[in-house]
Amino acid sequence: MLRVAVIGSGPSGVYTAQTLVGQEAVPDVEVYVLDRLPCPYGLVRYGVAPDHEKIKSLQNNLRTVLEHPRVHFLGNVEVGGAGVGLKELREIFHAVVFCVGAATDRHLGIPGEELPGSHPATDFVAWYSAHPDAAPDGFTLTARSAVVIGVGNVAVDVARMLSRGAAELAVTDMPQKALGALADSRVEDVWMVGRRGPSHAKFTTKELRELGALPGTQVVVRPEELAMDPGYRDASGLPAPVRRNIEVLHDWAERPVARAAGMGRVRRIHLRFFLRPVEILGDRPSGVRAVRFERTAPDGRGRVAGTGEHEEIEGQLVLRSVGYRGLPQPGLPFDEATGTVPHEGGRVLKDGVPYPGIYVAGWIKRGPTGVIGTNRPCAKETAMSLLADAAGLARRTVAADPVAALERAGARPVPWRGWLAIEAAEAECGRDLGRGPVKLADWAGLLRAARSAVVGR
Repeated sequence: MLRVAVIGSGPSGVYTAQTLVGQEAVPDVEVYVLDRLPCPYGLVRYGVAPDHEKIKSLQNNLRTVLEHPRVHFLGNVEVGGAGVGLKELREIFHAVVFCVGAATDRHLGIPGEELPGSHPATDFVAWYSAHPDAAPDGFTLTARSAVVIGVGNVAVDVARMLSRGAAELAVTDMPQKALGALADSRVEDVWMVGRRGPSHAKFTTKELRELGALPGTQVVVRPEELAMDPGYRDASGLPAPVRRNIEVLHDWAERPVARAAGMGRVRRIHLRFFLRPVEILGDRPSGVRAVRFERTAPDGRGRVAGTGEHEEIEGQLVLRSVGYRGLPQPGLPFDEATGTVPHEGGRVLKDGVPYPGIYVAGWIKRGPTGVIGTNRPCAKETAMSLLADAAGLARRTVAADPVAALERAGARPVPWRGWLAIEAAEAECGRDLGRGPVKLADWAGLLRAARSAVVGR
C-alpha cells in the first residue's frame, strides 16, 4: 500500500486526496489528510463569508472525500516549528504533499501601516469566521468610517459584512461575539479603494452586485473616476467578466443605488478608483484617523503612474486587502519573490532537481490565484506526478501505524469522529442561542468538544 500524507484539508488538499484514491492505475493508495486545525475544509470554513451559503455548501463535496474508506482526516497536527518535522513525516509516509495555501497577507509598505486600527483584511475575515487563532474581541467597530484598501472579492466581502444588518447575519454560523459586535457597529461609511481602474478590479460580478442589494445601504460611484479607465471607455476588447463589472458600475454611476428609504440609519459604500495609498495617518495613542492617497492615472502601457495630487479619506478603521502570500515550509526550498515552493508538475525541486517523495499543490504551488475550482486541475496535476513515481516511492519502509507514529512525534491528532463531535457541539451552541449551528471560536472549546469523542481511543 502506498501511504501519502496531504498537509492541509482545504480544497487543494481534498482534491489531491480525491485524485489519489479515485484512480485504479495504482491500487490501494491510502491518504492521511493532516491539518493544523481540529476542523477540516480550510478557507471554505474560515475564508468564505458566512452569508455565502451556496459556496460554503462546497463543504458537503469535500466531506464526501474525507469520508472515503482510504482517506483519514487527522486534525490538530502541526507540521514544522514545534510540531512534526519533515524528517518524521518521511519516516511515516511514502510521500508528502504540501497543500498549505498562502497563510499570510501582503503588506503595503507605507508609513502608518502598523498603527492601531489598521489591520490585514485577513484578520477581520478570521474574526467573523471564528478562526481559533483570531482574538474573539479583536474588533469593537466603534469607527464611523472604514477604509478597505483593495478591490478584490475579499475586499467586497469585508465591505459587505460591515454594511449588513445583524438580523441578516443571525441566520449564519457567525460566532456570537462577532455577531454582537456587528450589531453594535457604528460604521456608516465604507470606502473601498483601488489604485487602478475598474477594468483591473479583481472582484467578480456576482460579488459586486451583492453590494447593490444590501438593505439600508447606498452604493456611491464617481463617474469621473470610471471615465479615466481606457477599458471603461471602450470595453469591446475586454474579457466578458470585466465587461459585466463595468456595466454594473456604469449603471450605478448613472443611477446611484439607494435602498435606504425607511431603513433607519443609512450606510454608504463608496467605490473609488485610481487612488494609491501612500500613508496611514494617526498616532499610537488614538489610532488611525485617515488614509492619504495619491491620485494615479493610466500610463498608456496598461499600468498607472502617480500624478502628485493627493487626497485624504477619513477612517478610524483600515482593512488592507492587497493579496495573500505563502510562507516558507520546514525543510523545503522557497522562492521569496513569488511566495511559492519551486516545483515541476507539483514535484518539489531542491537545488533544481526533484526532492524524492515531496510534492506541492494549491496556492503554495502556484501562488494565490484563481477561484476554489482552480484547485482541482492543479491538485490533479500533482497527484498524477506522484502516481507516476509510485513504484519508486513504495519501496521505502515506513512506520506500521501512522497515527501512533505521529503521537510519538508529539502530535495529538483529532480524527474524523472528533470533528463530528465539534459539529454536534456547534449545533448545540446554536440551539442554546436560538440560532442554527454557531461556530466555536476558540481552541479550548474546539479541542474539548473533539476530545469528548476520542477519549479512550
